[in-house]
Amino acid sequence: MRISTILDHIDSGHMALPEFQRGYVWNRDQVRGLFGSLYRRHPVGMLLVWATESKTAIHRGEGALAAGVVKLLLDGQQRMTSLYGVVRGNPPKFFDGNASAFTGLRFHLETETFAFYQPLKMQGDPLWIDVTDLMKRGNAGLGEFVARLSQQPALAGKLGDYFGRLGCLLGIVDIDLHIEEVTGTDKTLDVVVDIFNQVNSGGTKLSKGDLALAKICADWPQARDKMKQSIKVWSANGYHFNLDWLLRSVNTALTGEAKFSFLHDKSAEEVQDGLDRAVSRIETCLNLIGGRLGLDHDQVLFGRFAIPVMVRYLDQRSGSLDAKERDKLLFWFVQAGMWGRFSGSTESYIDQDLAALEGKDGGLEKLLEQLRLWHGVLRAEPGHFTGWSLGARFYPVLYLLTRMGEARDWGTGLALKSSLLGKMNKLEVHHIFPKAQLYKRKFKRPEVNALGNFCFLTKDTNLQISDRLPEDYFAEIEAKHPGALASQWIPIDPSLWKMENYRAFLEARRELLAAETNKRLADLLHGETRWLEGAAKAAEVTPTVAVVGGITGEAEEEELLALNDWVEAQGLPRGTISYDYADVETGEQQAVFDLAWPNGVQEELSQPVAVLLNESTDTLTLASRAGFRCFTTAEEFKTYVQKEILATEVSA
Repeated sequence: MRISTILDHIDSGHMALPEFQRGYVWNRDQVRGLFGSLYRRHPVGMLLVWATESKTAIHRGEGALAAGVVKLLLDGQQRMTSLYGVVRGNPPKFFDGNASAFTGLRFHLETETFAFYQPLKMQGDPLWIDVTDLMKRGNAGLGEFVARLSQQPALAGKLGDYFGRLGCLLGIVDIDLHIEEVTGTDKTLDVVVDIFNQVNSGGTKLSKGDLALAKICADWPQARDKMKQSIKVWSANGYHFNLDWLLRSVNTALTGEAKFSFLHDKSAEEVQDGLDRAVSRIETCLNLIGGRLGLDHDQVLFGRFAIPVMVRYLDQRSGSLDAKERDKLLFWFVQAGMWGRFSGSTESYIDQDLAALEGKDGGLEKLLEQLRLWHGVLRAEPGHFTGWSLGARFYPVLYLLTRMGEARDWGTGLALKSSLLGKMNKLEVHHIFPKAQLYKRKFKRPEVNALGNFCFLTKDTNLQISDRLPEDYFAEIEAKHPGALASQWIPIDPSLWKMENYRAFLEARRELLAAETNKRLADLLHGETRWLEGAAKAAEVTPTVAVVGGITGEAEEEELLALNDWVEAQGLPRGTISYDYADVETGEQQAVFDLAWPNGVQEELSQPVAVLLNESTDTLTLASRAGFRCFTTAEEFKTYVQKEILATEVSA
């Protein structure tokens, strides 16, 4: 079938995209390559379509399908979307992606090459032809292009060649593409999705979540958009989730299971009800976690995969918990985050925890007992605060203590657990002993950025203290705001405030932080302190693997957040900040990567990527061995995205 006919079929609704297909993911380099091959009449592969009845076909986008039999693209979406976008000058109705990938394509009549528009390079050069402009004008426009070229005396001897090349370019739409059809009444959605996965085994193969969502959308086409609306609302409030995560919570609310396959036999009405319930329960969870624990944004939400389990528990009780039950559930959430319950084999652990909630003997007691059997004693010890960097699992615990307890700002004396308005009152990480002073005295990076050297202050106070030494400014704070130092678990012995006693200071503060953690955890148990009884074994306190990597300060974190915003502005998915790289089987934390895309920036089409700022060779080596492509500066990473993902021209 000719390309022009295929494009017409897309316009008329005779050809569309099945709902289970992912969005458009090609970059400019791939679009250039496609048009280069078509111009030279090289083969670009066949199309695979699913011929099915229009009345039962569930497709992407708002465009109406034609009556009768329609063809849904199983293989060829990227090629046909690129062709449609360049030839028509706008994306098709089923489009979901970054339109800049095919906007502004140019063709050079002399070199017969394709490139995307660059003003400095192309402006004023008549040999650069706007491909979309030519395609939209068609044969009628050929004369205009040639007439324009004939006004250049230097080109007079080449007009015949140029006319032929323009004709060859325009003739791309007349190329025949072979189409294979999947037909027959036996070709159910299950069968077709299986065929799709086989064809795309090296490309955008559907995940289990994609497959489940495809089946849901077959009966409820608006499901994906409805889910995206909730994700957008949470994102605006500082919590970034994806469709798979939300679908996991829908699954637990509706079926009490973690595996997506349990959703397959649910009706559209059941799924709609399950989504409404899941969204309501998630919002309850976020309100409890933010309000009671103070974990009020994405960077300190260290147990996000515990939330689907909490959703199930809340749903079993119609969302209503008394204060004791609420706090015990939050105790479990904190414990799951502290020990990395869901950093390993996420689905299997969710399944185990869901099973603990079922039956007449199921509930919170069984859930907590299961966690204790898995980890050991649930009591925090000073050794747990030996970790360092903003990515350590106990960093959110420090934030929690600040928000839950009586921690006060050292500049204003105000409690930090309440919401403070104004940009200068935003909480920032403060190094109690200044980094520069510690490095000057030859302390190593893990000690400089130890959790015991962190506290949270308002931005204004952080700026006022600057890089002064504790022995200089602690006395001033205590005189101005008595008790403010102790409220942030600072040892009261002035000798520990001296630089030469820094290691002793860390040891003393770790003791105070562990004691405060256990106090706050005990508060959540309302007297049921048996869960915190006993001391952890040394092996449980000291990790068997040294954790490497992690964000070391506010400036670094801000740089990574800005980089994530930039990636999102390019139409690409955000990465995970402070990515917890752990052993898949045990969940034992091995490293913290500053910013990572474990499935690639171009999901499933590019390799895992990590941005590692100011990291050691050990961190870079571990990330590389794990299959991550590593970048050590934001600019280096941006260049990679522009050149290899978006395939745009990057100025030197």
